[in-house]
Amino acid sequence: MMLDSIAIEGGFQKPVFDAQTVFRAVMQAMAEPGTIHRGMALAKPPAPLTPEAAAVALALCDQDTPVWLDPALAAEEAVRAWLAFHTGAPLANTPADAHFAFSADPEHLIGLENFAQGSQEYPDRSATLVLQVSDLSGGEELTLKGPGIESVARLAPRPLPRHFIRQWAQNHARFPRGVDLILVSREGLAALPRSTRISSQEA
Repeated sequence: MMLDSIAIEGGFQKPVFDAQTVFRAVMQAMAEPGTIHRGMALAKPPAPLTPEAAAVALALCDQDTPVWLDPALAAEEAVRAWLAFHTGAPLANTPADAHFAFSADPEHLIGLENFAQGSQEYPDRSATLVLQVSDLSGGEELTLKGPGIESVARLAPRPLPRHFIRQWAQNHARFPRGVDLILVSREGLAALPRSTRISSQEA
């Protein structure tokens, strides 16, 4: 009974309006890689799913978009029940089957190549990964170049998947295939589409 009440509560206060607002923030973040979008509507999901990641799920996921959860999220029955009730999205059997993947522990995320990459004919059949990071400005500075960036953009999220610069170079090389990333923290939301070239001072 307790689990049922957790699953039902915690959605958007104004579902249609809030979902549209978050959707626009995601689209703008994708169009302008590295920019941080603040002040979006938040949800109140069970931990360890964060309010920001949950808001993205409510805006983007539905019964036609299988979702993969990393071990930290998949271990919590309340998280699975909340997502099922509020989005209707089925859980993907494997990362390669997922349209969206959510990670509460991006530092230990499986390799990006394990997720759906799309095809040359249908690059949109790839996965979008939503990573819950501690913050978007306190990590190692990433230098971003590519479409939607006038010259150079900079972002410093932490933590990121291991060997991220190398993994991302491989992901970018698969373009138009490859995965896109949405990074969420209490600071807001930022996106790294596959078209973006990323380097660091250490690289």
